[in-house]
Amino acid sequence: MSLLHEAVIFLAAAVVAVPLARWLGLGAVIGYLAAGVAIGPAGLGLVGDVHEVMHLAEFGVVLLLFIIGLELQPSRLWALRRPIFVNGTAQIGLSAIPIAAIAYFAGLSPMPAVLIGIVLALSSTAFALQALAEREELTTHHGRAAFAILLMQDLAVIPLLALIPVLAPGGGEAFDPLDLIKTVAVIVAVIVGGRTLLRPVLRMVSASRTNEIFTAMALLVVSGTALAMEWAGLSMALGAFLAGVLLADSEYRHALEADIEPFKGLLLGLFFISVGMGVDLRLLVDEPAPILSIAIGLVLIKAGVLWTVGRLAGLDRSSARNLAIALSQGGEFAFVLFAVMADVALLDAQVMSQLIVAVTLSMGLTPLLFLINDHWWLRWFPHTRKPFDHIESSHHRVIVAGFGRFGQIIGRVLRARGIAFTALELDSDQVDFVRRFGNRTYYGDASRSELLRAAGVEQAELFVLAVQDEAASLRIARAVRELAPELRIIARARNRQHAYKLMELGIRDVVRDTFDSSLRAAGNVLRGLGFSEGQARFTTETFAAKDEERLFEAFGSHDDLDKMIELAQRSASELEKLFAEEHPKDGRQS
Repeated sequence: MSLLHEAVIFLAAAVVAVPLARWLGLGAVIGYLAAGVAIGPAGLGLVGDVHEVMHLAEFGVVLLLFIIGLELQPSRLWALRRPIFVNGTAQIGLSAIPIAAIAYFAGLSPMPAVLIGIVLALSSTAFALQALAEREELTTHHGRAAFAILLMQDLAVIPLLALIPVLAPGGGEAFDPLDLIKTVAVIVAVIVGGRTLLRPVLRMVSASRTNEIFTAMALLVVSGTALAMEWAGLSMALGAFLAGVLLADSEYRHALEADIEPFKGLLLGLFFISVGMGVDLRLLVDEPAPILSIAIGLVLIKAGVLWTVGRLAGLDRSSARNLAIALSQGGEFAFVLFAVMADVALLDAQVMSQLIVAVTLSMGLTPLLFLINDHWWLRWFPHTRKPFDHIESSHHRVIVAGFGRFGQIIGRVLRARGIAFTALELDSDQVDFVRRFGNRTYYGDASRSELLRAAGVEQAELFVLAVQDEAASLRIARAVRELAPELRIIARARNRQHAYKLMELGIRDVVRDTFDSSLRAAGNVLRGLGFSEGQARFTTETFAAKDEERLFEAFGSHDDLDKMIELAQRSASELEKLFAEEHPKDGRQS
């Protein structure tokens, strides 16, 4: 089969499976896995060479680590040294011990059992980071903790690759001091070259003002560093991460990230598909009990260890639970390390096949566990919900739900005018951060009626709904309407459709994200083109008034696409006619 035919199959499978999985609420990763199972050897058999595909797709993980490295300046990486080495080492050790013990009592020899324990203690960098990125949790406390642990796990792969041949029967003479010298030399060369050569080369390439050449240079930096590390016996992903860190404080960071992002997304999707292709469904059908036991046992052991490590590291229960779910699966390096163990006779081929299928299943469980955590956990175990902060009994005139960037600006204005308010925020990390600046903010889910009552929603004069997430915003709006039907609500809307859903709940004071700031930018654009201050102000104010008028005029017909198009075209025509009649000097109509 030609490369083009395979590419069409991969793209078609992804286009069908990923939107369907997202529609079902399962996330993109499950969609990619399902696509891989469907087209792989155990499914329709449309693509046969799984190992070749996975070898190419692993470059997606390399690009992912490079982009992460671009976000971490060396000083920030140094600040993470404790969570990397302490938390990461604790997670690997505490996870490996019970897994190795189970493998030993299942009949394996001590050395293979220990190695299996260590290998299964490693998590999937690609799956975990992709899941956290989809949930916008990479910058949370548990997101940073997950990244630190994953980085330590990637570091642990290096000695494992070197040790497995040495620990094999008759492998005691496999260690070569020259390999160690070569490894150290490559690391030093990458660091020195990255600090001294990369910037001048990038400056020279960017001076050509040829976008595709700069993109090619970005890919060359990543692939060249990754290959150098692989030649030295290290992880390609670790090499790419190191290259990213070296360029993190350069002026080309954002350009590099923008150029590599599309390739990273496509190759990561291909990686997940290749993992799905590797699932041997026949083995799962023939031996379901041992494989399911390994997969579920692995997830439970690692989740328990990770929750404990997270709590000891200072995470609250909710964050520790998210950390435990994010890293509870087996990792992609298991495919490589188990193959090496089988090659040197440390692992039976049948056992290796069972472990690989179990690791793949554990990866598929990660998005499902997040789904259960988000939608059912707190219903089944309401006592595990973090209690909301105690709120002072003196009720304020204004309640602000959501104290991110939007809510904070409103709070600062109110504070400047001496108006007391109560701020509610669901992200405990954000609560802690905001309190450092002297803003009294309370943790809690503002859609809970008991929290709203404690905040004094029934006595308040005004409720500001500043939550960005559409689903959460609508839940809060309904809860407020039930408790205080007459309370005036000023709500933030992500877009026009969100605004209509709020209006359906009787909310008329709706502020759309970026609308006012976009109008201000449009005014600056007009002034930059030579329009007078009066003309620019008249244009933006008229446009805003007309758009607001159309917003309310279309309400009730906003599900009718033809009607919406008709109204938009009519409004545009009226504005063009109105501005054509404008006085050229002062912006007044003639």
